[in-house]
Amino acid sequence: MGLILRLLVAAGLAADAYVHWVFAPDMAFVEGGAIGGDLLFRIQAAVAGVVAVVVLTYASRWAYALAFLVAASAVGAIVLYYYVDVGALGPLPDMYEPVWYAEKTISVVGEGIAALAALAGFFVAGRGRREDAEALEREPAGHI
Repeated sequence: MGLILRLLVAAGLAADAYVHWVFAPDMAFVEGGAIGGDLLFRIQAAVAGVVAVVVLTYASRWAYALAFLVAASAVGAIVLYYYVDVGALGPLPDMYEPVWYAEKTISVVGEGIAALAALAGFFVAGRGRREDAEALEREPAGHI
């Protein structure tokens, strides 16, 4: 189960990274904010890629928590900027985009799968260690 969750998280984050990297040049012309849309997309792609590798390398609770934060925040941003024109938010540009297309679907599905799998992984990773500790406590003294 742990391997499947890790692969789901990594694949979802990889889809997120790919779509953001490919669309970064198109976001260079987004108005507002101190951070350009292209830079924002490149940062998201890099963070998603790095976190995918972290989850594949370390199946720990902190790795799953980090993956959940990255994936869930990306889903939240897509949904927010699809439905609401919030304008520029501090240093962030106005990313309002009330259209839907295949690449956006790939991104949101990947991020959603990654977020759900990371949430499940967070609880599974914690449970496995607790069960191991409880089993060791139940062992009779001197039993190997």
